[in-house]
Amino acid sequence: MSNSHLFLKSGFPRAPLQNGIGRYVCQLQRITLKYCKTSGSSKGMREFLEQELVDFSRANPGVVVYVKPRRHRTAVMSAEFLNGERTWINCRNNSREEISKWIQVLKQSNGQAEEMRLRKHWHTDVPSVQGAWTPFTHRHPSANVTDFPCKELSELKLEEQSATEKLLQLYLAQRNTTAAGESATKSEAAK
Repeated sequence: MSNSHLFLKSGFPRAPLQNGIGRYVCQLQRITLKYCKTSGSSKGMREFLEQELVDFSRANPGVVVYVKPRRHRTAVMSAEFLNGERTWINCRNNSREEISKWIQVLKQSNGQAEEMRLRKHWHTDVPSVQGAWTPFTHRHPSANVTDFPCKELSELKLEEQSATEKLLQLYLAQRNTTAAGESATKSEAAK
């Protein structure tokens, strides 16, 4: 067994700043596309720049795009995220479609390294002394030894009245009191 996991970042699974609870904020802050104007390994990057870059920039106004031509070097994409993380992707001999897909992956990721060692598979900001809630937390222990399907546990339990039944009961009680009050006034008037 290796101890390589000890060198990984450790943390908890979480969305950055509760992203997506209110509105979604793209975590990709800026992307830098570096390429060579003459190299054959940068052909896909040049095609992407000519055909798709303007559409990508219009569709994603919150992402700053830098283009850097470099002589005699391979095509590279580097991305910076709102949390300060940086990602670097080598685009040597990639086609235009592959570069477009990599940019979409970067746009949809949150900048956290996928190689993070999880301390726990869940995380809460307000920990509980009682432990995590499950659907079986407040069940009666007899359910542990019951053979399922069980007719007794499958039946619908109606312990209290529904709101409609309560309203009907109140209406009938009110109608009975008004009818009794009217008959009393009629009997007094007849005397």
